[in-house]
Amino acid sequence: MTARLTGFAAKRPDAGIEISGVWDASTDAAKVANLPTGTVHLWKKSFDASAEEMERCYEVLSPEERTRAQRFLVEPPRRAFILTRGTLRLLLAKYLDRAPNNLSFRYTKFGKPLLNEGNELRFNVSHTEGVALLAFVRGTEVGVDVEKIRPVKDLKDLANRFFSVSERQKLNELELEDELHAAFFRCWTRKEAYIKGKGEGLSIPLHQFDVSIERGETQALIATRPEASEADRWLVRDIRFDGSYAAALAIEVANTANSGNLSS
Repeated sequence: MTARLTGFAAKRPDAGIEISGVWDASTDAAKVANLPTGTVHLWKKSFDASAEEMERCYEVLSPEERTRAQRFLVEPPRRAFILTRGTLRLLLAKYLDRAPNNLSFRYTKFGKPLLNEGNELRFNVSHTEGVALLAFVRGTEVGVDVEKIRPVKDLKDLANRFFSVSERQKLNELELEDELHAAFFRCWTRKEAYIKGKGEGLSIPLHQFDVSIERGETQALIATRPEASEADRWLVRDIRFDGSYAAALAIEVANTANSGNLSS
């Protein structure tokens, strides 16, 4: 099984990573097959799900997860939690040939989830208004982030608080409101994907590394501080599946094979 993500327009010869298309977890689950080392599989899950899908996802949750779901006082976040967590379990179960409700997780001190049994399969999940995005890979770390593009009050103030100097300078050069919002969310998702991949949360200050805000970058991670070599260890790219969302993927490429191409 090898599908191509058409949003990735170029190659990085030293990456050795192949990236799938963004499959729909509601309709394409039969595509789950072998996940070779050096291949990233991407899935989306719409929160506009049927009652049957909701029930199936709820059924596979652990008792602790069901308790967490019941704590939500309003429907949208409860639905998002059940569908995201249930879909994660269902997909992991297919990759591992296990029962979904028998999977257990542990968390790093910064909250990044891992399979409890020490499997080399790595995953990362993000959700926003209306959709979840899930990434799976073997043998290396991965991070993913998705955001609904929407009007943001005091957008430049937020950028000034969290973005690096070079990122703020680039954003301040934009005058059209639509361009500014799109660039802001490109920057935000690229940065979030990187720190989620690193698994160190906000212990990595967002202003301590630079990403590009331009469209279609084949390597959006420009510089890291204080360890400049980190920029060569990670590949950060956009994921394009719906024009109303911004999304990005970060992959640690230092542990992948030195031969082969990043497929597009």
